[in-house]
Amino acid sequence: MMRRFRQLFTALREHNHVSYAKIATVTGFCDVELIIIKATAPDDLPLPEKYIHELLKIFSISPSSFREFSLGFTHRFSKTRCWRVALKCLLLLHRLLRSVPEDSPFLSEILWTRTNGLITLYPCHFRDDSSFASDDYTAFIRSYAQLLDEVLNCFVLDKNAKDYQDDEAVPETLPEKMKEVGRMLQILPELQSLIDRVMDCRPTGLAARSFIVRSAMKHIIRDSFICYTMFQRKIVAVLDDLFHMPYRSCISAFGVYKKAAVQANQLSEFYDWCKSMGLCGSYEYPFVDQIPHIQIQALETFLNGMWQMTESSSSPSPATSRSSSNEWTLTEDGDRQVALVPREDIVGKWETFEEANALVKNCEKEMEPLITFDDVKMLGGRLF
Repeated sequence: MMRRFRQLFTALREHNHVSYAKIATVTGFCDVELIIIKATAPDDLPLPEKYIHELLKIFSISPSSFREFSLGFTHRFSKTRCWRVALKCLLLLHRLLRSVPEDSPFLSEILWTRTNGLITLYPCHFRDDSSFASDDYTAFIRSYAQLLDEVLNCFVLDKNAKDYQDDEAVPETLPEKMKEVGRMLQILPELQSLIDRVMDCRPTGLAARSFIVRSAMKHIIRDSFICYTMFQRKIVAVLDDLFHMPYRSCISAFGVYKKAAVQANQLSEFYDWCKSMGLCGSYEYPFVDQIPHIQIQALETFLNGMWQMTESSSSPSPATSRSSSNEWTLTEDGDRQVALVPREDIVGKWETFEEANALVKNCEKEMEPLITFDDVKMLGGRLF
C-alpha cells in the first residue's frame, strides 16, 4: 500500500512540474530550467531533439546559461524519484557533451558543479519510486550515471593531453617518444575502464524491454565503438615501442594488454547480446580482436627475462668491474637510474631471451592486424 502511494505521489509531482513549465512557456516566461523540465517529461517517448537544439542555441548566445543549466540539471536529477525523468536527464547531459564545441565552457561548468558537490553522478543515490520493477531501473540509472562520471574524467585527461601537445613538438628522439608512450599508458586504463562501465550498463529484467532504455543504450553502444577503436589504435602504438621501453613501462603495458585479452571476450559477448536485442545495425559493430593466451604467455616470458637481466646487471662482479672502460655500456632500468653493465653480459643475456622475443613476433605475424577500422573520425564523432 505504501509503495503504491509513493508511485502515485511521484507521478503526480512529476506531471505537475511539466505542466507548470508548459504554462510558464506559453505566458512568455522561459528559461533553461523550464526547458530541462519539459525535455525530461515522465513519459515513454524518446528525448525530444528540439530541446537539445534549443539549449545549444541558448548556449551560443548567452554565456551565463551554462551555469543555469548545470544548476537546473542538478536540481532536476537529484530531486526526482522517477526513473524516466532521471534517464532523460542523463541522456540530455550525454547528448550535450557530444554536441557542444570542444572549446565550450559547458564542460567546465559541469565539472564545477561536480567538484562543489552539487551533483554526484558516482556514487549515485537515485532510487526509483515510480514502477514495480524499481530495482531494475535503479540499477540501470546508477550504471549510466557512473559511466557519464568517468566520461567527464576522460574529458579532463584529454584536455590535459591536448594542452601538452600544443606546447610540445612532435616527438622525434627516443626519450620524447618514451614520454609520449607514458602518456598513452595513462590513457589506456581510462579507456578500458570506460568500456567496463559501458558493459555495466546492460539492462536487466523489465528495464531491458523499455523503449527509452533501449534508445539510451543505442547512444551508449555507438559511443563505445569509438572508445574501443581508439583503444585499439593506442595499444598498437604502445606495443610497437614495447622493446624500447624501460622495464617498468613494459610491465604497465603488459598489464593493459593482459586485461585487454580478458576484456575482449567480455566485450564480444556484450556486443552479441546487443545484436540479439536489435540495438544498432550489425554492420555498425567493430571487429573485436581476440588475443590468444599463447601471446600473453610469450610476452610474460620475455618480461621475466628482462627482469632477470636487470637484476643481474645491477650488481656486477668484482672481476667484471676491473674490465676496461670500452667494454661497458649504459642501461636504464625504468626510473632514470643509470647503471654500468658489461657489454658482453648484455649481449649474452639478450641471446638467452631471443627465443621468447621471436615467439612474440611469430604470434604477431600469425594474428590478423589489431586495427581493421578507418580513422575514428569516420565513426562520426568524439569519444562520448
